[in-house]
Parts: sequence; structure tokens; C-alpha cells
Amino acid sequence: MVRDMMGTTTTTSSGGCGGGGDMNMNMNEKPAWLERLMAETFFGACGVHQDRRKNEKNVFCLHCCLSICPHCLSSHRSHPLLQVRRYVYHDVIRLDDLEKLIDCSNIQPYTINSAKVIFLNQRPQSRTCKGPANSCFTCDRILQEPFHFCSLSCKVDYMVYAGQSLGSILHRFDESDFAISQFEGLRVDGSEVTDEDTQIAPSSSYSNTEATSNSVISCEPNNNVKKGKANRFLPGIVLSLGSRRKGAPHRAPLS
Repeated sequence: MVRDMMGTTTTTSSGGCGGGGDMNMNMNEKPAWLERLMAETFFGACGVHQDRRKNEKNVFCLHCCLSICPHCLSSHRSHPLLQVRRYVYHDVIRLDDLEKLIDCSNIQPYTINSAKVIFLNQRPQSRTCKGPANSCFTCDRILQEPFHFCSLSCKVDYMVYAGQSLGSILHRFDESDFAISQFEGLRVDGSEVTDEDTQIAPSSSYSNTEATSNSVISCEPNNNVKKGKANRFLPGIVLSLGSRRKGAPHRAPLS
């Protein structure tokens, strides 16, 4: 089955927010699946399977427009399903999966564990930028050239605010690309990467990666950053501890 992400399908749907949509809907209005995806809370405990282990809700059903846990998959066997991942306490989706649904151009991707991902929503920030810089059109987060948005929601919200048609970025997709078979061996332990600087980086080779929150970012690349314990001391002070050697005590000769 081929599904139109504005809310219609090429065959008759039995219900759900993804099918049977209004053909005359406003093209500037967010389709139900997209609005719910950006507003949904993921990685909380599933209310239906509270007594089961690994019950984090990390799958989004594109037909029912709700988050489910891996134990719910059998009830959505025939529905298109999208896996949501979490890094540094924020929800991300693989770029390869998301761009089958919506045009992700101008959204800055990040590389995590050798895979490109897109942040679902904008992230809180308490930082300032020194000097001119390329920033997100919606939330002013510092970005690399030539990107304009830091997350999917920032791009969608900007287009809605500017009166641009969302129909121009939504794709038709084959539901077989989001079949339940993709979740074989799904890791559902809810593990997270907590070190943003070392585990997550923009996909390009630009040297100015993001810092952790509550910091000040310089918008100019810095190639002279030195790492290690030596930076904990003041410049010009060298502590040498390696030359000290314990040996036998020297005694005065007996007279």
C-alpha cells in the first residue's frame, strides 16, 4: 500500500489518523501523524505493559498516531511503524527513515554510531554566541553552513509561520518500508548517550562541534584546543612527578 502523508491512501483505510483524510485539507496545516509525532512523549513506561521489562515507548505507529512499546508491536502488525531513538536525553530519528516521509533538506543531521539522525524537536539552550554565525531560523541554535534548521519541528513550524505549503515536503511512501519486520532484534534497554561532545557530532567535518549546555560557544573554529589533565593547571607551571624514584636509603659509613 502506498500512503500519502497528507492523510490519504491509494486504498480504502479502516480508520486511524493516517487514513481517510480530507482531500480538501489546508496544505499549510500539519497532518495528524506529523503533529502527533512532534508532540508525543517517548521512552516513558507503557501503560498497557507496566509489569513487563523493557517497556519503553520507542516506536511510533504512523496509522494510529501514538507511541507504543515493543510489547505492543503484535497489535500493530499491519501498520507502518517508525522507530524513535534517544541520545543526550532527546528524541532522534534516523535520516534514512525520516526522509522517506518528509523532505529533510536544510535540517542539520548528526552522526551517532555511524548513522545520520535528525532531532525531532528543538532542544533547550542557555548559551550565547560571540560574533556572526549561521543559526536556526526558528530557535537561533548555532548551526553549520549551509543548514537552516536544527530539528524537524523547527523546519515545520517555520514553514507554517511563513505560510508555506507543507504538502511540498511530504512524500508518498511504501508501507512495506515501515513493516514490523524492521524491528527484529530491536534494542529496547532505553540506554542513552550522555556525553554529547564525544558521542554525537554534526555529520560534516567542521571542527566547531556543539558543547554541553550552560556554556558559551565561540562561533569561530578553534584548532588549538588541547585536551588532558595538564589543562587543569596554570600555563607555564610544569609538575614533574615521573623523575622521583624510591631507592635504598644512604647511610653514613661507620667509623
